[in-house]
Amino acid sequence: MSINTDFESPLFLKIGFGKLLDQYERLASSENTLSSQRAKAVLQIAEKNPKLREGFTDTKLIETFSEDINEILQDSFSDLLTQNEIKTAGLPFCDVLFRSSQRFKDIIKDAGNNFTPTIINMPDEDFYIVGCAAILKYHYHFDLNFKRPFYYKIPDKNGVIRYYKITYNADFTEIIKTDKAPNLSEDDISLLLDNFDNIDLWKEKFPPHSYIMKGFVISNMFDITDDQSISNIKSSLIKIENPKDASFISDFEDVFRAFYKIKDINVGFSLYDRKEDSFERFFGEDIHSYIINDFEKEHCLDALCNNSYEKLLKDRKLFAISDVDLQYHRSRGKISYIKVLHKQGIKSAIFAPIANEKGLMGILELVSYTSRALNSINANKLNEVMPYIVAAVERSKNAHEHLVDAVIQQECTSIHPSVHWRFRKAAINFINKNIYLNKNTTFEKIIFRNVYPLFGQIDIKGSSNARNEATQQDLKKQLKETVSLLKKAYKFNSMPVYEQVLFQTEEYLELLNNNFKVDSEHKIGLFLKHDVYPLLDLLLKNDDSLSNSIHKYKSKIDTDLKVFYHHRNQFDDTVKIINRSMSRLLDKRQKDAQQMYPHFFERFKTDGVEHNMYIGESITREDSFSDIYLYNLRLWQMQVMCEMENEFYNKKEDFLVPLNVASLILVFNQPMSIRFRMDEKKFDVDGTYNARYEVVKKRVDKAFVKNTNQRITEPGKLSIVYSQKEDEEEYLRYVKFLQHKNMLDKNVQIVELEDLQGVTGLKAIKVGILYKSTLKNTSKSSSKAYYNYDDLMQVIKA
Repeated sequence: MSINTDFESPLFLKIGFGKLLDQYERLASSENTLSSQRAKAVLQIAEKNPKLREGFTDTKLIETFSEDINEILQDSFSDLLTQNEIKTAGLPFCDVLFRSSQRFKDIIKDAGNNFTPTIINMPDEDFYIVGCAAILKYHYHFDLNFKRPFYYKIPDKNGVIRYYKITYNADFTEIIKTDKAPNLSEDDISLLLDNFDNIDLWKEKFPPHSYIMKGFVISNMFDITDDQSISNIKSSLIKIENPKDASFISDFEDVFRAFYKIKDINVGFSLYDRKEDSFERFFGEDIHSYIINDFEKEHCLDALCNNSYEKLLKDRKLFAISDVDLQYHRSRGKISYIKVLHKQGIKSAIFAPIANEKGLMGILELVSYTSRALNSINANKLNEVMPYIVAAVERSKNAHEHLVDAVIQQECTSIHPSVHWRFRKAAINFINKNIYLNKNTTFEKIIFRNVYPLFGQIDIKGSSNARNEATQQDLKKQLKETVSLLKKAYKFNSMPVYEQVLFQTEEYLELLNNNFKVDSEHKIGLFLKHDVYPLLDLLLKNDDSLSNSIHKYKSKIDTDLKVFYHHRNQFDDTVKIINRSMSRLLDKRQKDAQQMYPHFFERFKTDGVEHNMYIGESITREDSFSDIYLYNLRLWQMQVMCEMENEFYNKKEDFLVPLNVASLILVFNQPMSIRFRMDEKKFDVDGTYNARYEVVKKRVDKAFVKNTNQRITEPGKLSIVYSQKEDEEEYLRYVKFLQHKNMLDKNVQIVELEDLQGVTGLKAIKVGILYKSTLKNTSKSSSKAYYNYDDLMQVIKA
């Protein structure tokens, strides 16, 4: 069978050894006796078989001349190197081989029956042009620089893919032009240079089999699996930005299997949450974490032992477990991560911290189901790829943060739908002027004129005192535990520094008990950071007897605040629960209010929830506004405030910290203008007169009833602050209606407020709120359907 029947090429291939024999003819007259004798022996073989010099195309003759070919090529294939070199002699870019080293034969044998190596980066459509490029260089001395490295991808006996780079020595080939080949001009070559993809043009200038390539090439191959694996790892890491790509983790595992030459390697990731000092699953659906296994999230100290925690999180160094079963039996299953690995059937593992200069971001987890396959020695191979993994996780994390920011912007700080039309109009004007008309203009002012404001807030009463009390409790607990540790340390080693720090700790404890000030927390925090913690670190290194106590002490330290954070955490969590609960109710009721008449709405979470609303024709763009819609929104506001109070007090039993709230509504009966502040990205009142409204908003909840020490806001009561007589009359009508609906109590007070800075004459309606209790302690036999605040407190305390 002819070697030219299976592919189309401008080159007609002939196997021949003419150029090699020419070399031997020169060596035959060499002064070196051995070289001369060897050359003459080769030439004698060629004389017996002229086809070896002339060339042939029939593949059957390869077998016929196999012994002679082996003799001719003996100098190129040394027996001494046959087990080491990966080498073949044959025709380029095809599977015709007639001599190979033993190592090459072993590689092909291990790959499996009937395996034929194929160049992986030679597209079929490029094969023809590669032949043309060889002709241009050989005959026209024009180098297209089309040469590039070629690769084989061959599985080893374990099924692990290995990569080999091929280099060709074409010294023993020649290209002969035939009558079929047209002569090329400079213009022809220029035309070809601009039309790489036009295969018909190339075939016109280089017709099939218009040139003869006679000879053979020697190819040397080099195992570049490690380098290629690193390259593949970098390519695979691009997908980490889209970890929902189903092939990401399987591709990643394949390249690590090649990198480590271990068939059963699996790859996992766990992300690190610095604030909570915990591991959590990566956000890709198919990406597993072998440290936390079935958990979505787990505290690091629960997932690791003290030593592995220190190594991974503190020292940021990788560590390996070469024999999980052995460690499991030695520890009797008491080491958490060993227990988790053993449960999953894992036999060996490597855990490597993914960290940058800002800190730990996550953990790369390599696991194998073969004992000792992964160990502390081959773990060091990860040093080659960790920089790429770190960079990829940084990109992924940044992309994730951008997504989070986009969601926050969309869900929390986006322009309210009621005024979106106005911003869109301004944006279109800005684009038209600056882009299409090349004018350098600023974004126009967004102002809504003649709108009526409504403001309400439900404030957590005494939140500052409660927060201070929680802070004191945490600091007291930490100082007491510090005293206990230092006394133990002094007992075993009476160093004067232990006694000095102990004395100072007890002084600060005395300060907390008798004279807690605003700066006390700061002073104690600095003392703990600069005096206590370094001393405990020293004790940890030098005194094993205190290690468990110190680790337990350190586990209570908040990673951000650097102090104990238990009672403050309970306070903060309670405030979050309160804010979230009331905000959800307010947002839900707001959707109904927008259906009544569109208006601007925004709310804020502080120590409580406050909201602003503006209603008017300039917001709706329609000639449909009526005072009735304003009155309706005011009545809706009062009802929702009562509902929110009920929501709070019916969940009060479940709060970790006992807190109360008080509600306030501010009435402003004159229309005003509001302007969007571009720098602050929020609406604010416009004009000096309207600024008075903002002053009152900020200060009124702290105001006192005139000639008393009683705050205007009070738990269990709704306070409605106003300045005009008609406001009083209007809101008393609403009060009467809500009393009829069993939302407000009968007790109504009208009081004057003390003067605020620049604002006088304010008054307030104070009315009790009725609560429809669903508390667990409410007696089922009670005939009372509604409770005022005092009744409700009795029920809660019962």
